[in-house]
Amino acid sequence: MALPVLPGYSFSSNVGKEKFHKSQHWGFYNNIRMLLGEDKPGIGGEPLRGQKVKPRFSTYLKDEGFNTPPWEAFDKKVLSFDAYMGEETHDKREEKYRIRYYKIYFYPEDDTVQVNEPQKKNSRLPQGPFIQRHRIPLPPPDDDRFYTAYHFNINVDITFYVWTFKIYECDMFTKNFLTKIGVKVNPPGTCPEDPYLKMREEFETVYPRRPYESLDTGKQFLEYNGKVLRFFGEWDDSASFGGEWRKCVLLYFLADDTIAVKEKLPQNSGRDESPFVLKKGKLPKDGPSRVYQPGQITNHGVLNLYGGYSVLRKYDFLLDRHKLGEVKQSFYKDSDLSVGTTVNVWGRKMRLYDCDEFTRTYYKAKYGIENIALAEYKPPPPTKIERKFPPYTGFGSEEDSLRSCLSLWPTPPPTNFKNVLNEISYGLRCKALRYFAKIMKDKLVNAHRMFVISYFLIDGTLSVFEPRDEDSGYTGGLFLKRGRVKRPGQKFFKSEFSEYIQPEELYVGTKININGYIFLLVNADEYTLNYMEKNLDKYPYSNLKTALQKLKDEKEKLLEIKSKFADVDFTFTKMVDFPTFRKIMLEITAGKLIDQEIITIARHYRAVEDDKPDVVCLVARAHDMLRRKLYVDFKTLIFSCGVEDREQKKVLPKKDVKTLCKTHRFPLADDVLAKLLSRFEDSEGKVKYESLFNALDWTENPLPALVAPEYLKKRCEEVWIGMPSPVPAKYIRYFDLLREMFGEDEV
Repeated sequence: MALPVLPGYSFSSNVGKEKFHKSQHWGFYNNIRMLLGEDKPGIGGEPLRGQKVKPRFSTYLKDEGFNTPPWEAFDKKVLSFDAYMGEETHDKREEKYRIRYYKIYFYPEDDTVQVNEPQKKNSRLPQGPFIQRHRIPLPPPDDDRFYTAYHFNINVDITFYVWTFKIYECDMFTKNFLTKIGVKVNPPGTCPEDPYLKMREEFETVYPRRPYESLDTGKQFLEYNGKVLRFFGEWDDSASFGGEWRKCVLLYFLADDTIAVKEKLPQNSGRDESPFVLKKGKLPKDGPSRVYQPGQITNHGVLNLYGGYSVLRKYDFLLDRHKLGEVKQSFYKDSDLSVGTTVNVWGRKMRLYDCDEFTRTYYKAKYGIENIALAEYKPPPPTKIERKFPPYTGFGSEEDSLRSCLSLWPTPPPTNFKNVLNEISYGLRCKALRYFAKIMKDKLVNAHRMFVISYFLIDGTLSVFEPRDEDSGYTGGLFLKRGRVKRPGQKFFKSEFSEYIQPEELYVGTKININGYIFLLVNADEYTLNYMEKNLDKYPYSNLKTALQKLKDEKEKLLEIKSKFADVDFTFTKMVDFPTFRKIMLEITAGKLIDQEIITIARHYRAVEDDKPDVVCLVARAHDMLRRKLYVDFKTLIFSCGVEDREQKKVLPKKDVKTLCKTHRFPLADDVLAKLLSRFEDSEGKVKYESLFNALDWTENPLPALVAPEYLKKRCEEVWIGMPSPVPAKYIRYFDLLREMFGEDEV
């Protein structure tokens, strides 16, 4: 008995439900309100009354009681069916219809279908993928659903779009799969034969294309597949422009008796690397002896062509069984290759000089050849082509002109940074050798003119400066701008680099030609003399032992030497001045000793002088520096020193005085301040700061202008230097020289 439809007598359908969402069924399409979601469910995802839900995928997994998703359960599983389709042919006499065979693949993981047509040789039909893999809809009126596994069976017609296929067979996996899901598999059907393919098979059976060809290379391929003989060779390409001896690798493939050649390029060879010099193929022995016409070298010789007289005329040909017109070519075999032989690679004579270990083993096993020696040939050295450059253009330096010949984009000449680092001094100042010189001319008016020649070691440049001398009639100043000076007697416009004056050519006593002016080097500064004595390999005249040996050779003139020195040293000081010493040395040795050697001896035996400058000179120099800076704040500096002097002894350590001078920005150089502090020290090494700053107060205690020492003003011998110049040594201890040279008993 049914319950009445009254409140309290019916069960609520919402009991136990958790989802109450609504689906969107209505919408706009081309700005028209219409029903869009016919297949969408009702409230909570439940179907509406009278709505039939069409399954999207096959339900055989749920029928079997599995909850595994299909893409996981049927991964890499495919149902394969054999099918065919008949196709009419128009305007063809040989066939009225055609049978085409297909493979139908069904993927149960997503219900997709793929149709492929197996390719047949010489069919001239577009074969391969016929229908790409996708879900195919059922024929109308059920085109809103798709094919599933239940639609496939044997001996049934299945329609994909406009093509109808006849399934006649399937594989065993497909039969088992269909049986498991409840499909009764039909018995296999028969597949009709294609009449055109049947006709071709009968024709080829009666008339074979190669009736007498029985060459079978399958055994050789199976035995030697992947085995390659490797030879190393070289061929002479030096006859071509820029050619040389080129290394190559010859590869012999045992599977088909073909040869390939690959070139071995050395590193940075400048050549473009190609995969192979000779592509893989059979290599003839005679090389390019003659050129064969197309069709002259063939596998078959055709005797005649013929055709019938019927309506269905067929053309055919007869082959030459005896090969009377065959062109025979001899190709290289493995028996023709060995180390030391020459192979003709299409005209290139390649000499094989080595092989790898596998090749040695192969020849030992097959031909019994053992101990294959290396036969490498050393090619003659290539002829050096002298590179000639055009002559100097006259613009810039010779190096700049050469750079324009080396590249299209000229770059500056490279700098010798090693020489720059070696020849640079403190403060990034380049080392310079300075010489005093006088110009050698016939005119007496130029005899007293003196010059300073500076040679810069960093770049080999040279400059000449003339000191200004009042009432000389010459303005003085820069005589020659800094630059490299060429040696005389060279052509100006030439391809080779010019030779320039080198530093070892400059020494005291030599004459040097500078752009047509002959200069006599008469002296050098202290740094130059020290540099020459440290580099005796470049300046042999600065070697003291060599100079003294020349003086020892004059031992028979010892009495004359003693008398000459005794005449000039009438006060018995055992010392003479430098001009007198030089004059006596030149007279005794008769020109064997040059001025450079005499200066070297004089510097070694010079009298020791007081290196400490006079206090008055130091204070006068400090006054000059302070006066230029207008520094007058000496009282404040003395007061600050007094504050630091806790014991009020009027002395402070040298370190504290320096710190206070820096604090008050005392404008004196560090070397001058250090010498002044050393002169105002007491017995304990502390500085008397009050005496120091009172002496430096140029406003209260002024001193006269600084005057150079007397010996710097002294005019040396007129023949030697002719102008005021520092001499190498003021006095020379000649007695110590004679005693060390000839012995104390002789002197």
